[in-house]
Amino acid sequence: MSLNHIRPWRNIYRRKSRQIMVGSVPVGGDAPITVQTMTNTDTSDVAATVAQVQACADAGADIVRISTPDQSSTRALKQIVAESPVPIVADIHFHYKRAIEAAEAGAACLRINPGNIGEESRVREVIKAAKDHGCSIRIGVNAGSLERHLLEKYGEPCPEAMVESGLEHIRILQDNDFHDFKISVKASDVFLAAAAYQSLAEATDAPIHLGITEAGGLTSGTIKSAIGLGNLLWMGIGDTIRVSLSADPVEEVKVGYEILKSLGLRHRGVNIISCPSCARQGFDVIKTVEALEERLEHIKTPMSLSIIGCVVNGPGEALMTDVGFTGGGAGSGMVYLAGKQSHKLSNAEMVDHIVAQVEKKAEELDAVAAAEGQAAQ
Repeated sequence: MSLNHIRPWRNIYRRKSRQIMVGSVPVGGDAPITVQTMTNTDTSDVAATVAQVQACADAGADIVRISTPDQSSTRALKQIVAESPVPIVADIHFHYKRAIEAAEAGAACLRINPGNIGEESRVREVIKAAKDHGCSIRIGVNAGSLERHLLEKYGEPCPEAMVESGLEHIRILQDNDFHDFKISVKASDVFLAAAAYQSLAEATDAPIHLGITEAGGLTSGTIKSAIGLGNLLWMGIGDTIRVSLSADPVEEVKVGYEILKSLGLRHRGVNIISCPSCARQGFDVIKTVEALEERLEHIKTPMSLSIIGCVVNGPGEALMTDVGFTGGGAGSGMVYLAGKQSHKLSNAEMVDHIVAQVEKKAEELDAVAAAEGQAAQ
């Protein structure tokens, strides 16, 4: 549930950007901030790649990027695109011909790195292919692959060099009357990335793709991404995000949504509010939350669930959630529905019962949303 209408200090005022389309998905403008990830299968293995794309889509990915480093990859891309439930971005490095082949194969967007793609004439050929086949383009500036002349000018990767690289490439696209582009200025250093993105946001109205590149493993990368992306999103910067983790791409999607959910920017699935547990807990909070996270993964309806070990904070947290459980004594606790005490429940029955209550609430909310949608028509 959102309290932004009565608590304006919780509002985030997003930067105004142009809107483009990545396939059927709008990016920028007033569109929801989209969540992306990238496959790590061998692209030429169509079955494995499609399976991973599907898993990411099931987790909530709006867009999936696929690396196309060679001709076997771009040949496979046509079938992958045909079977994908979400738009596919073709990731291009070095070989501009792969970008042309990817556009011909049906990619919704081409990600090109201006530091790697080569001379302007090659970029122009990529632009023509994008125009001919209805692709958008992402300009992907990376601190680790800046153009030589910018490194010579600035001495090292810095925000100024990254933004200048991006603006130079924007000029090439615009000079060729191409405007369906978004842009990123990624770095593995949080300070460098944040400073570059802030400068970029002031220099262009293009949609911005946020990312802290090569952030690390699941735990360290999640923390680094939450700090870097969270601060930028809080400032209103960012139209689409990708969390870069050395982990299963599905985990990237989950973390991306959790970052957006924590800021009230996207709502999908069950937001579990739980305590860290202590000696006061009336049940095993940690194991209970682990079990509920797994068993409630299938719920896509936005809703809230509080799981608190004792009565110190439990009743207060339950007031703000759709479903809640607060630990008590003698092996039982209190179930809260819509913020109000409902009934006592034994700890042994807790997980099954809470899952049932959440599923029931999700059905009710879905029915209300469907009725409102029909009324709006």
